[in-house]
This record gives sequence, structure tokens and C-alpha cells, in this order.
Amino acid sequence: MSGKRAKQRRKATSKKSVKDKNPKEITVNLLKTVQILEKTVTQSLCDTVFKNTRSRERQRVWSLYELAQFWHAVILRAPQSLTQALEASTMDIPGWPKVEATPEAFFQRSRDLSWKFFRALYQTFIERMAKISSEDFAQEWLGLRKRFSNLWIVDASRLDAIIHRLKILWQERGPILPGCLIACYDLLRGYAPVLHFSEDAVESEFKLFEQILPQIPKNTLLIGDRLYATAQDFKLLSDSGKWGLFRRRANLKIRKIKCLSRQQCQGGVLEDWLVEVGTAPNTPRLTLRWIFLRLKKGGDYEWLTNVLEPERLSAKEICELYPDRWAIERLFYDLKEVLNLHRFYAANVNAVGMQVYAAAMVYTAMRVAQAQIARQVGLEPGKISSEKFFPRMAAAVSVWTNLCCGAQAMKQSNRGVKLKEPRWDRMKFACVRLEHILVEERHGPRHDTRTVKKIRQWKSLSDVMAISKN
Repeated sequence: MSGKRAKQRRKATSKKSVKDKNPKEITVNLLKTVQILEKTVTQSLCDTVFKNTRSRERQRVWSLYELAQFWHAVILRAPQSLTQALEASTMDIPGWPKVEATPEAFFQRSRDLSWKFFRALYQTFIERMAKISSEDFAQEWLGLRKRFSNLWIVDASRLDAIIHRLKILWQERGPILPGCLIACYDLLRGYAPVLHFSEDAVESEFKLFEQILPQIPKNTLLIGDRLYATAQDFKLLSDSGKWGLFRRRANLKIRKIKCLSRQQCQGGVLEDWLVEVGTAPNTPRLTLRWIFLRLKKGGDYEWLTNVLEPERLSAKEICELYPDRWAIERLFYDLKEVLNLHRFYAANVNAVGMQVYAAAMVYTAMRVAQAQIARQVGLEPGKISSEKFFPRMAAAVSVWTNLCCGAQAMKQSNRGVKLKEPRWDRMKFACVRLEHILVEERHGPRHDTRTVKKIRQWKSLSDVMAISKN
């Protein structure tokens, strides 16, 4: 018993010492993301997903496992081209799949194999991540989590235009969009349990929302913008046992039924009403709650929800919860800008889908690693910047790859001698001081200095591909 008590005391003192340390003195492991991917995306997992998804496809030299490894390496290392990445895959470099095949075999496989295999792999990957991840993000809403099974934010975003033009796109002068995404971001876990890629860049958000609705568990509270505040969307949610909290659309007519409360909030007046929506013909009539915040300084905010019990979701909680909806914008920003999803390596729909889901898997593993690091040092995960963490992680992975190559050559040169590899994750290249990856606090209002060009007359990649086949 004395030995166990001593171990417990040492663990308690070590945790306290880490939390009390200065960020300049704390170092964190940069290889956690790669370790999570290697342990989770295994050969057996990919084989199971392929068998459950396939209809008439066969395993080739480039199997689903090799393709997943390849695209993960592309996301982490950002090569200049796929040809350069394929050269690495033939050189037996750690982190890259070793495939004895011509580059043409890969391009044909990535063109012909449906991206839906990667979607199925992502869904299975998320199921495994749910077992090892914890609800460390936005912990101020853990109390609300007890009333709902999940707190998810829903939104859609179009993918950026394809810049690198292949021969099939030479005749198209306007920008080509490879598709669009709709995601459900878990506010407490920090990643997207539901991510749907659509080949059609012009597909409406209402249709996209209908497609992902079966994947959303019952008793989930969905937070979204004005586009989802329709009588049809609320009807779909209520019929399936789910909840919604959306900004009110200006053209959505309501009829007041009863005032539930009126109070002072945030320097203004907050009103909570039971209302009826769907007064227009051919639309379902529903009873919802209308929360209206009128500020003295100017500006009105209106929300609609089908949670009719104020005890379950109060008007004040809605005012404080809704601003966290912008967390999903950070998800799209990180995928496009931090993980380089604004640059597509191939101009075919299947390869684009593979790259999208590979980036999403890397991002999910990074967020789980980010939460584990934050828990060890006693910080909120949101205090760690993805923009600072990812490039340092990618650089550490590159150094780790080179060292593993040297270790393999050393073992081959000393056959018959047992050589033990060092703990790479404890070496200096695999560590970074905590202060270098923390979010910098913004002082004053944010000024956006980027110049955004308006996209006119763009086309969907799926339409261009369909025309070329005909």
C-alpha cells in the first residue's frame, strides 16, 4: 500500500508542478497526431471498411489502406505535386506507403475509386475517436450538455476554386469549384463528427441538411445561422427528435401566442415568446420559441428554437451560447488555410473527395492531440493555436521521417545486432515550448486587410466532368 500511495503522491505533485510552471518552461510532444493516426487508421480497419462499402470494386495494389496513408502524408508534408509524393512512396520512406506500381496506376485508381470509400473510412474513424477523446472544449457548457445528448453547430461552405488546371479544364475560362461541404461541429470535442462532401458545388444547403440529418443522434441541439431557420427544417428536426437554435430569417413570418418572460440582459431587454410559424400556405405550422434581444446601444438579435421549455434552455443561455456558432467557421478556415485544402492536387471529383476526408482525419487527430496536451498542462484546448501547432508538427514529422530512414539503414548495415531505436517523441525536434503555440490575445477590434475577389460565373467540377464524358 505504501508503494501505491507514493506513486499517487508523485503523480499528484508532477501534475501540480506542470500546471504551476511558466509556459516558457513547458514542452509538448508534436508527434501525438501521427501516433493517433497510426494507431487508429490500421490495415484491418481499412479492409473492413472496404468490404462493407464495396459493390463491385476490387482491391488493387493501391488498396484503401495505402491510399489513406498516402493522402495523410500529402496533407502533413504538402509536396509540390503528386508526382513528387509518388516518388517518396517508392523509396520505402517511413510515413509513406511502400507501393510497387507506376504513377499512372495511382492516378487511375484515384480517378476510378469512389470518394465514398473515404467517407465511410472517416465515419468509422470518428467512431474510434469518440472513444479516446473527451469533452475538453467549451467546458462552460458542460452543464447544458447534461440536458442534450450533443451540442453541435451546423453550417456549409463551398470549396475553393481549382488553381492548377489540367488538360480537361483548359477550355474553361471561369473558376472551377470542386464541390461543397456541410459539417456538424461538436462544440465540446472540437472536431466534426459529421462531414459531408458534395460533388455539386451549387447544391442547396437545405438538400445537404436533409442528407446529413439521419447521421445526427436524437436529442442533439443544433446551432445554425439564418439559412436553417425555416418551417421545413424545424419540422424535420421535431419529427426526428432533434432540437434546433437558429437566427430568425427576416422573411419568416411569426404570430405571437404568449410572452414567457421579459428581463434585462447585456444592457438591453430580452424577451421570450411562444410563437407560431408557417403561416404562409403550403408550409407546416409549428409552435416555436422566439427570443428577442433589443440593445439600448442599437442592434436587435432574434433567435428561434423548438425547445419549448425555458427550464431546459433559457433565453439567457441562448444569448450566451449562440456566439459560439463561429467555432465552425474556424473549422472551415483550418481545413482550407492551415491544412492547405485550398489547393487541390488533382482535377477529378474522386481525388478531391479523398483529399477532403484525409484532411478532415488529420484535423480530427490534431484536435484530439491538442486536447490531450491542454489537459496535461492544465489549459483550455482553445488556448492552443492550430495555425501555430500544425506547421511545427509538420516540420517535426519531416525530421522524424529522415531519422527513421537513417535508423533503418543502420539496422540493415548491422544485421545480427539488436539495435534499439530511441524515443523519437522525447527528442528535441519533436518538442516545442508551450509559449510558441499559444493563441495571441487580440487587443481592440479586428481589422480584415484581405482583399476578397468576387467569383462570377463559376462552374462545378462535376458538371465539367459530365460534359467531357459525353
